[in-house]
Amino acid sequence: MKSSTKEAIAAYGFLAPNLFGFLIFTSLPVLASMGLSFVNWDLFSPPQFAGFNNYMNLFRDPAFWKFCWNTVYLMMAIPISMAGSLLLALALNQKLKGIVFFRTVYFLPTICSGVAIYMLWKLLYNPDFGLFNYVIGKIGELFHLPLRGPSWLTDENWAKPALIIMGVWGTVGGYNMILYLAALQGVPRDLYEAAEIDGANSWQKFWNVTWPQISPTTFFIATMSIIGGFQAGFDPAFIMTGGGPNGSTTTIIYYIFNNAFKWHQMGYAAAISWILFLIIFTITVLKWKFFGKAVYYY
Repeated sequence: MKSSTKEAIAAYGFLAPNLFGFLIFTSLPVLASMGLSFVNWDLFSPPQFAGFNNYMNLFRDPAFWKFCWNTVYLMMAIPISMAGSLLLALALNQKLKGIVFFRTVYFLPTICSGVAIYMLWKLLYNPDFGLFNYVIGKIGELFHLPLRGPSWLTDENWAKPALIIMGVWGTVGGYNMILYLAALQGVPRDLYEAAEIDGANSWQKFWNVTWPQISPTTFFIATMSIIGGFQAGFDPAFIMTGGGPNGSTTTIIYYIFNNAFKWHQMGYAAAISWILFLIIFTITVLKWKFFGKAVYYY
């Protein structure tokens, strides 16, 4: 037996466990969800074939479009978080004493329990004794102004901004910061030296050297963040707001959960899942088509 054949067999042997796991625990449920999207099933009675009714009802469902808007609105946190992650990475890329400690501190929210963090922020947002409203009240007393904090999670106008603030805090020092930090450390030092010889200032070095060099990382982070953004929103809605007030914090994912496990409309939930997949797939393909070439221009 040729050595190349032996290597191929060994490689397939190592890949087999993950491949079988993907086929059994991922691909089969995905295909089953596609089948479910064409039936009406309440988990207790036999499924009944419904054809494309679930999809037709979905596009006529005003709640679906409202929750799509909620999802997109909450994704406004993505550019803010990315900018914050880049600024943090630039700061933490300096050769300073104790820099490892600060890197660890900023990364801590990422590894903390999500439920604990959501409960903590729910307390911070409490309109009666929460820290935020307490500080706002003290500022009002200091400047003799009638300042009063909002009802963060029970006011339709403030619920989504409150979740965005929390989301930015939780992600700005997370994996995106680590990716940016790795990208910054991979920028060749000679490019900075050449820019300095040409008389470039700090901003010019960033814009003409750093930014082009880390553009592949930025493209990757933006792509993954958009994909994750469409799939996000379940945990804070479930733990902090219950999707309220008046559905203002219900996202597509939470709507899928409610249809499947609260209202027992499995077929409708599966149809929403597939529409969500098509939305994510289309946006990702378009992003690669129109922005992919610009990334590798440098």
